[in-house]
Amino acid sequence: MQLDHVGVAVPDLRAAIERWRPLIGPPDSEPELVASNRVRVAFVSLGETHLELVEPADASSPVARFLADRGPGLHHLAFRVPSVDAALAEVRRRGDRVVDEHSRAGARGRRVGFAHPSAFGGVLVEFVEGP
Repeated sequence: MQLDHVGVAVPDLRAAIERWRPLIGPPDSEPELVASNRVRVAFVSLGETHLELVEPADASSPVARFLADRGPGLHHLAFRVPSVDAALAEVRRRGDRVVDEHSRAGARGRRVGFAHPSAFGGVLVEFVEGP
């Protein structure tokens, strides 16, 4: 398993891109709407992993609730796996909670799924099928 990206919740994607640009450079591509999560995201390569800046696309987005409760900052860790469905099944098999029962469409055309933060000591974990 390899770290795919670190997700950072931000209230304003364009402002966050400009804030991070001096340290890590510009995004790999234009911001992308991820309808399944109701967010807009931008990825910046950091070697073999990425920083994902995540902005809510609307007030009902889980990221909007996260920002309202906790403010901007670290949102999740994402791990590259051969099968998101198998990774989610393993979390359920050991008796832990998942956010997603099955994989779904995510950013960059990949399949994704989330384990509940309680499964990993309070950290929201995303599983991502590699390219």
